[in-house]
Amino acid sequence: MNDQIEPGDAGGHGALGDAEYAEFMELAAQEGFDAEEIESELAAANAGPLPVLAVVGRPNVGKSTLVNRIIGRREAVVEDRPGVTRDRVTYEAEWTGRRFKVVDTGGWEQDVLGIDASVAAQAEYAIGAADAVVFVVDAAVGATDTDEAVVRLLRKAGKPVVLCANKVDGPSGEADAAYLWSLGLGEPYPVSALHGRGTGDMLDAVLEAMPEAPAQTFGSAPGGPRRIALIGRPNVGKSSLLNKVAKEDRVVVDATAGTTRDPVDELIDLGGKVWRFVDTAGIRRRVHFQDGADYYASLRTAAALEKAEAAVVLIDVTEPISVQDTRIITMAVEAGRALVIAYNKWDLLDEERRFYLEREIERDLVQVQWAPRVNVSAHTGRHMEKLVPAIETSLESWGTRVPTGKLNAFLGELVASHPHPVRGGKQPRILFGTQAGTKPPRFVLFASGFLEAGYRRFIERRLREEFGFEGTPIKVSVRVREKRGRVKK
Repeated sequence: MNDQIEPGDAGGHGALGDAEYAEFMELAAQEGFDAEEIESELAAANAGPLPVLAVVGRPNVGKSTLVNRIIGRREAVVEDRPGVTRDRVTYEAEWTGRRFKVVDTGGWEQDVLGIDASVAAQAEYAIGAADAVVFVVDAAVGATDTDEAVVRLLRKAGKPVVLCANKVDGPSGEADAAYLWSLGLGEPYPVSALHGRGTGDMLDAVLEAMPEAPAQTFGSAPGGPRRIALIGRPNVGKSSLLNKVAKEDRVVVDATAGTTRDPVDELIDLGGKVWRFVDTAGIRRRVHFQDGADYYASLRTAAALEKAEAAVVLIDVTEPISVQDTRIITMAVEAGRALVIAYNKWDLLDEERRFYLEREIERDLVQVQWAPRVNVSAHTGRHMEKLVPAIETSLESWGTRVPTGKLNAFLGELVASHPHPVRGGKQPRILFGTQAGTKPPRFVLFASGFLEAGYRRFIERRLREEFGFEGTPIKVSVRVREKRGRVKK
């Protein structure tokens, strides 16, 4: 059954049951951690998808400056000229204890061509995918025709909108901001993104408009068919594979790359179970330089992956493994989806190419050695019977949870046999840990000092060796104990 509620959700402790949570908190107190910081770390690790805030507006109104102000650091590129931001760029932010994602977008303009049209399309997609929108207007300039066009776009999208009247550096500019009532979006919040003036009131309004973190349903009802996305470069055989497992021509197949434009959902009885396979458009290398249908097709593919539970990444074995192949795999891993790699067109392989393919896999896909590998031919149907067991293995691992007691026994043996290297005269060690969530498995480790990236990768590798997790990414976060003198008795 495809249960969407994890054990312990009702008790508010993520994947930990009440008894296990109480035992874990007692252990944390003995090691000198405050209950509040433990609970916040567990909540962060077990959080589902965060609500999304899109920051939109015409070029050069200060969107990226505002994004930097919201996230509290200078990450978005800012220059005093229009058109600097082109792609949608996502950052995590927090305000008064609420976490959310902020999407910085390029300036929206109407009736533009070429790359400017793609930039505008990115902004339109960001609005459609967001839970709330901050519409940034230059208060010193006032509402322009382009701003009016953005308002029509926002009304059509039907998303909650907070109107930000930017570049109000003092009380004298607030009169200019008041004129923006004419846009019909409610109260304009006078803000100086550059100096931080008024951003607090605006963010308070954003939190009121934005929902709490939405439940992650993966696009299907509880107990329904598992949702599997077929992704890969154009022309690797995704549509052919779907037709083969369906045993009929469900989708159009052509030698021309880019035949599929919209994700196609199909219920398929395979291996004694009903699955929902999603054929997607091929993900091209330079998405943001595409125009028209191909551009939107790539965006819809990314959205289909977000709704899936597992991704089958197809790789054309007749061509060398490309940077694009590895980027698509990384996209599936970062989305936290169960993963199967299907090497397609295996029937066309000769012995020499097989030798070089093995070398390419060892060199380019070393980071995903844990993913099940299936050698198939969508044309002839070779080894299609191996696809379902690989998917089932990945999904089972994706939902696996290790009890806290068993995990800490493993960590104790690990630290004793392979301690962290001494750095600067200090040797940090893992004190205890727990698995805060599943789908994918998420672990929180509490340590006496900073753990180097190499040691974290070693921990992840040993977790896989001990508990399996074949076919699923696992996420490991580390919380360092700041002080030792707070032991509670």
